[in-house]
This record gives sequence, C-alpha cells and structure tokens, in this order.
Amino acid sequence: MIRDSFNDGWTVGANNGFFNMAPDQQPEKITLPHDAMVYKQRNENAGSGGKKGYFPDGTYDYVKKFQVPAAYQEKRVTFEFEGVYMNAMVYINGDFAGQHPYGYSNFYIKADRFLKYGEENEIKVVTKSSDDSRWYTGTGIYRNTKIMVANLVHIAMDGIKITTPEISDEHAIVNVATVVEHEGINPQGTRVVTEILDAEGNTVAFDQSPLTAFAGERAIMRQRLLVKLPKLWSVETPYLYTCKSILMNGEKVLDEETNIFGIRSLSLNAEHGLSINGEIVKLRGACIHHDNGVIGAATINRAEERRIEILKEAGFNAIRSSHQPLSKAMLSACDRLGMLVMDESFDIWTNTKSDHDYALNFPIWWEQDIEAMVHKDFNHPSVIMYSIGNEIKETGSANGAVWGRKLAEKIRSIDPTRYVTNSINGFVSVMDKLSEMMTNKPSGDVNTAMATAGDMIKYVQGLEFVTNATAESFATVDIAGYNYADNRYLTDKVLFPNRVICGTETFPKDIANNWKLVKENGHLIGDFTWTGWDYLGESGLGRVEYGEGNRGLGASGAYPWLTAHCGDIDIIGHRLPVSYYREIVFGLRKEPYIAVQRPAHYGEQPNMMPWSWSDSISTWSWEGFEDRPIKVEVYSDATEVELIINGKTIGKAAVGEAHAFKAEFDTVYSHGELVAVAYTDGKETGRTSLVSAGSEVNIQVEVDRMQIAADDNDLAFINISIVDDKGILKPLADRKVSVIVNGTGVLQGFGSANPKNEESYMNQTHFTYDGKALAVIRPTEIGIIDVVIEAEGCVIQTAKIEVFK
Repeated sequence: MIRDSFNDGWTVGANNGFFNMAPDQQPEKITLPHDAMVYKQRNENAGSGGKKGYFPDGTYDYVKKFQVPAAYQEKRVTFEFEGVYMNAMVYINGDFAGQHPYGYSNFYIKADRFLKYGEENEIKVVTKSSDDSRWYTGTGIYRNTKIMVANLVHIAMDGIKITTPEISDEHAIVNVATVVEHEGINPQGTRVVTEILDAEGNTVAFDQSPLTAFAGERAIMRQRLLVKLPKLWSVETPYLYTCKSILMNGEKVLDEETNIFGIRSLSLNAEHGLSINGEIVKLRGACIHHDNGVIGAATINRAEERRIEILKEAGFNAIRSSHQPLSKAMLSACDRLGMLVMDESFDIWTNTKSDHDYALNFPIWWEQDIEAMVHKDFNHPSVIMYSIGNEIKETGSANGAVWGRKLAEKIRSIDPTRYVTNSINGFVSVMDKLSEMMTNKPSGDVNTAMATAGDMIKYVQGLEFVTNATAESFATVDIAGYNYADNRYLTDKVLFPNRVICGTETFPKDIANNWKLVKENGHLIGDFTWTGWDYLGESGLGRVEYGEGNRGLGASGAYPWLTAHCGDIDIIGHRLPVSYYREIVFGLRKEPYIAVQRPAHYGEQPNMMPWSWSDSISTWSWEGFEDRPIKVEVYSDATEVELIINGKTIGKAAVGEAHAFKAEFDTVYSHGELVAVAYTDGKETGRTSLVSAGSEVNIQVEVDRMQIAADDNDLAFINISIVDDKGILKPLADRKVSVIVNGTGVLQGFGSANPKNEESYMNQTHFTYDGKALAVIRPTEIGIIDVVIEAEGCVIQTAKIEVFK
C-alpha cells in the first residue's frame, strides 16, 4: 500500500456561502497542517470570547488539485485526515464524499467512486468553528493528511494489532493480529509474513501463515511469535521493536505495513497501585491542551516532539490529553522518549458546555470516535489508560452512569489490555442540584468568588450526596479520576477499599500536599496538574492581577488576555518557577531554586485564581528598583535555607516538606549576586545563585537544531533572549524584535509568552516578554535557511539552518 503525505499543494480561503460566486479574497497557498484561526485578528467582541483567546471563529474551504493515474482504477484510494476542526464536509470533484463532526479524531474517506482516472481531480474540505469549545481550538485541517493506494486485497486500515500477553526474563510472546480486506471479486490465496526487529534492526522473531481471502470479507490472521531475552519498554528505558507485516500472493507483494511497538506489562490494584513491568510507578502528570503556542493548533510533528522533550526534562513522566484524543505525532514521541499517556476522548457527552459543541453530535457519533481513538492508540506502549470524559455533568445521574458504561465497554471490546478512567468533578456532576446554593450565594465581587472557587469545589465534592451521586459512574471504570477532589483521597480509601484513584486534575498550589498523599497511599497512583504547558484560550484562567481597575470577568480575563497563564511551562517552552518547585516536590532536584516576585507590586494584594502561582520569575536583574523592597522565594527539600546578597546573609528560614518546600524572604534589592544555600542537619546540600545583568544590551540566539529535514513535519525553534555582554537575561529590557527569513524556509510563527497582548504571532515583529521570544522556522525545500534577527540598540544576529533531504 502506498502511504504518502497529502499535506502539500493546498489552498485555503473563506467560505462565503452558496450564493457568493465572487469571493472577497483569493485563496492562499498553504502546506498542511494548518490553522486558519491563528492568522485572524483578535477582538474583544469575538463570539467565543475569552474561551478561544478572543480569536474569531469562521468557515473555511481547503482545496487541493491532484492527479490520479489511470492505473489506480484497479486500486483502492483512501484519504486519511488525522484531525479537522470542526464539522468537516469532504467533497471530491464537487460530490459529497463524507463528513466528520468531531474535531479531534482521525477519519478515512474512501475516494474510488468519485475519482476521474488519468485526469486532474479536486478535493475540498469545508471546516467550520463557532461557539463550540471552552478553549482555543483553531480552525481547519490542523493535523496530517495521507493518501493511501492499495491493491484490491490489502491489510485493512488500522488492521495490525500487537499485544504482549506473556513476558519473562527469558522470553516474551508477541501476538500479532492482521486484518486482511478483500475488495475484489474472486477468492484469493495469500500469505501473511510477520517479522519482528529489535532497535538495531536485527530479526528476533519471524512467522508466515497462509490465509484465504474471500470477496467482500475481512479475515483475521493471528500469529504468536516468541522473542527471546526481551528488552522491556519503560519510562526510563523506552526500548522499541519494529513489526514488519507483508501480505503476499505467491512471490507478489500485495501490501506491507510497519508498526513500532514496545514490550511491557501493566497491573493495577488498590494495595500497590499501578505497576509497569512489575515495578510500582507513580504518575507525575501534566494535563496539556493541543495547541502549539505561536503556531496555533497546527500539529506539526517536531512541535509535538519538542513539547514532550521539555515536559520530560521538567520531571513529568505522564501526560493527560485534556480534553481530546492525542495526535499520532505526539503518541510516537511519547513512545520514543518514555512518556506515559492518558488519552482522553471527550469534554462533553449529551449536555452542551458551549452552544454549538460536540454534544450536538455525540449521541450519533460517539462510537465511531471512540473506535478511532482506540485504533490509533493500540500499538503505542506509552498509552496506559483511556479517559472517557472530562467533568461530564451526566456522571451524577443513573442515566449518565449508563452512558459511561457504554463508553467503557466499547473501549474494552477493542482493547482489553489497558485501563479506563473518567475524569470526574463531583461539583459538576451535581451542579443541577446546587441551584439553591448558587441562588443564595454570599454577596461579594466576582474575583473574590473565583479566588475561593477552588475551596468551594472541594467542599461540595466532600458532601455525602456527591459520594452517592457519583458512585455508579466511578464503578464503571478501572481507575477513578478525581478532578480537584484531593480532600476525598483518604476518605474514599475507607469508603471504597477497592477503588484505585488518580488525581486527574489538580491545582498547582496543592502539589506538595497531593504528592505526599500519592507517595504514602497505594490506592492513589498519581497527580496531573492543571496544567503542564500554558495554552491559548481560557484566557487568564491563572492570572494574577492588581488593583480595582484590573478585575477580570470571572474565570476569563478581560481582553486582551490571550493565554490561560497557568502552565508549568509557558507557551514558548520556558520553564516557570512552579515547574522547578514541582521538580523539587517530586524529589528530582536537590539544588534550591530562587524565584523573585516582581518588585513593582511589592506590598500589593494580588487578585489570584485557584490555578495561579505567585507573580515571580527567576532573575536578580531589577534595574530601577535599587534599594526598594522585594520578596524572594526559595524552593528546597532541605530543612533550612540561607539567603545571601553580595556576600551578606539576609536571613535563614525553615523549608522542606514540613514547610511545603518553600521559604519567603522580604529584603531590599541591590545589584549584584543573590545566593540561596540549602542545609540539612547543618550540612550544605546545594546552592543556587542569580547574578544581576550589566548595562549592555544584546540579542542572544539559540537554535534547537542546525539541520532539519526537507519535509512538511520538521521545524527549527529559535529562542531569542535580551541579555547583557555575559549572556545574563535582562527581563526589564523588553523591546521589539524582527525576524527575517530567507532561503528555503518560512517563518511559521513568532511571538512571546506574554499572556496579555494584542500582537499577532504571524508577523515578522514582536515584543519580547521577560526578555524572551520564540521564532519557529518551517523548511520548504532542500537548501539553506538564513535567519536575521534585529532589535533596537542591539547588534544584528544571524542563524544559518541546513535543510537536508
């Protein structure tokens, strides 16, 4: 079977309606994956408001012309779309070929009946977004596409399923189920050849079996192969094998397919929790949305891989795909890099959360979308569990529990090897029963209400009637997913002694207490913070604001708030103080970490959200604040920390687990060196220092890779920093930076992590934020990409990136 990228040669333009024969603008030539929404001008009156970062929704036509050889008349042609947001309508040569409402699951379009052989053909995909989500979605064909050309007898789509039911030190059994599809006329004698290769390319198992395929039928060949001395896949050693499947007729190859897989075992119980390969694993989890920051929702493979690299470097060993199925590219990255996955299906079932969301299609389409998710995930060792929903209102009723059972059993019917969870927020589950409480809520401003919302959510979830209302929904799954219900962890250990619990969504500020509970309780398998990586939309969810004139709009910040501003890692990939704090709590970092609250607001009472962290950054460069008061935070797992400024001890404070791993010092800013020294039992265990930047201002450029591939799924990321002559960051020296790209590449996106700004990511100029910005370069063909970076008062910097075949 030919499986080729279908990403090149598209155009995109606004859909102007059936009767508009003269569009206002000509379509633009583009390469997929592509997000049309991120190119649009944000405005405070956008229909989805802060939910989508004040970006406007729209309807777009994606069109591609392509040749179909006459020889394809004896073949079967199928198009794969890994993700189209949303309500995709597909037309081939003007005829309706298929549709797919859900914006996050992959789907196939069989094209044969619509094609003109030996001629030019046209495919058009109409995408439409509206007020249909609680976060930034993007609009368009934002994931990869493929054209697949098969013989009449071929391996079916998603037709290879690999399991490893028996594992020992001496051997592993690898079961390979191959589905063969016959779309011809006469019976066909075939042979299924399966070869297992290790990571070095050596054949470690082989089998071939005859299979008779009858017209119009699917046949399954199950082969049981023995691999000696298997190397197991784990987070620490993500060893991967290759399964080569060949379908033959005599000596003729009818089809072939390659799948990457790992050999690993899973077990689960309420006493020891989750084990992988017989070893207990606690999930250091990050919830992540699907957008890629300054390039919008475009799911380009390298962007997905880079996120997993950075998340793992930050100490996470698991991600939750909140709240939609993960991309194939990110799954592959998790396999290679060793990151566990909870793949989540839906944010809504039958009750809408936005006026035009997927709930309008769920009753008809849920089964197909569950199938698509499970088929996509099946051979990926990184996937350990599926989530059937996030904060689903129906989970508080008997009928809702029935829906949950349907989804869970559908998953188990396809994949009985993994676990099923449901990320339940008991507050949401009983929300319709809280009308009286909400009607008689205490008086006060909206920000005060939102700041205490976290306490309210936990209080309600601790009520007995929530216990009873959600009991059946939890009983349908293998792992009970608790959103913001850490106050129930110990209570439910007694009430439900066989229940295994995972903190599927938690507040960042609660990690010290939550992780202590995770470590001490076998039934509690992990914690997933909201969120691991900042994202577009839900604008200002984790904001910190000052003064009466800067109050937000409940959960959303007022325009121009853009990002949620609540991730451990900001949208351009830089770790924030909370990330290092979490790493210390996890026991993965011994050196203390210093964060400094912005002195401009010293003494002011901040307006904070339940998802907020302190308004701090790791720097001792505060020009203009000399001799003014400042607050310093030090994170450490030691018992005591000492703070030193320019060689003088400012003070000592208790720290460590008994003090939530954090000490605070009020002092006065003085240019020079700030040092934190950690002690346990009087002995130094580590130290960290921050040095003030000098007066010089330069641009520092760091390219993640100087060589990239000339394909549609590679990128180069250029970190741009404003620094002094020694390379020390100057966060108060923000300025406009321009990026000009020449040669065989284009500027895919350019911006900063500023959560509240009106600049576009699609321009050549952008202001830095806290001294940093990110440029993303996409190759167009083999050659050299020359990048020029300029900023006022700085020496021009250049970067040369080689694009190879």
